[in-house]
Amino acid sequence: MGLSCGIVGLPNVGKSTLFNALMRSAQALAANYPFATIEPNVGEVPVPDPRLPILVQICEAKRVVPATMRFVDIAGLVRGASSGQGLGNAFLSHIRETDAIAMVVRCFEDENVIHVEGEADPARDIEIIALEMALADLASLNKRLEKLEREARANPKLAERLAAGKRLQAALDAGTPARSFGADSLEMELARELFLITGKPLFYVANVDEAQLTELGPLGRVVFDRAAAEGSHAVAISSKVEAELAGLSEEEAAEYTAELGIASGALDRLVVTAYELLGLMTFLTAGEQEVRAWTIDRGTKAPQAAGKIHSDIERGFIRAEIVSYDDYVEHKNLETLRSLGKLRSEGKDYVMQEGDVVNFRFNV
Repeated sequence: MGLSCGIVGLPNVGKSTLFNALMRSAQALAANYPFATIEPNVGEVPVPDPRLPILVQICEAKRVVPATMRFVDIAGLVRGASSGQGLGNAFLSHIRETDAIAMVVRCFEDENVIHVEGEADPARDIEIIALEMALADLASLNKRLEKLEREARANPKLAERLAAGKRLQAALDAGTPARSFGADSLEMELARELFLITGKPLFYVANVDEAQLTELGPLGRVVFDRAAAEGSHAVAISSKVEAELAGLSEEEAAEYTAELGIASGALDRLVVTAYELLGLMTFLTAGEQEVRAWTIDRGTKAPQAAGKIHSDIERGFIRAEIVSYDDYVEHKNLETLRSLGKLRSEGKDYVMQEGDVVNFRFNV
């Protein structure tokens, strides 16, 4: 399973239009009224990686397998969703097991597109969504605390865990996300166990008009300032532009993005943002049979990277034969790379680097 990302936001902010563009299809209904999305939309797309076709050509590989990213688009959340208003809260369970959350925020004015709160106000809209997610998490935590209190009475060793749960409860009750606690804290341990949405890394997607793609306006800057204040990330996209790009060929899309003054489409930017937020990177395997991209955490050592391919390779790990992607493309021949000292033999303590092209040696 590849990286997964949940898409949240108010109704009519462009979530489903963005989802369709990412899928290059009309899979999700995009309409100018609240709650056009009833059932959650789920789709998986290949992670764009321009290195793969080059390696395929060099190796004359029979197939290519990119990394993948899974998107889950749920119904728009509204003020009061946690107490039964609207439809979105009923579907929050569908994003509880995603790796990250993308909050889409409307940052453009258009009297022809209804805004559920009357007008675009990114700061207010972010607060509504953040509060509703916190309240949904609070409902899950309260059920767990009832059980934990009974367990702590029978086992005093659980007192510290119960205290952490109470601190997490107070934070959520105040609208503070679980991710505000340290990654190694007991609070975050509880958040992970309960799949709390506010415990997941979150980044912002500012849905802007075409003019703001090259220079953010006041509404777009609100979102980026919020992300900076939280130590998070933000990316500006235009759902309308992305929908147009989705209907073009690759060549036409490249010409259009060049005209707009943007380097890439939304998928590329969302993937890069998600990888940075989650601390992920990619290593590559290449041969006649297959060229493939593998996603791992930054700081992963060679044996654990081998385990991404198969647990037997990790258990029987002997060494990793590694060459950088740039060196591989420049010299193309493994014997040449070996003679130049570019093909390295690395052991169990080697920390994988972005773009490593690797062949693992192992005992069966």
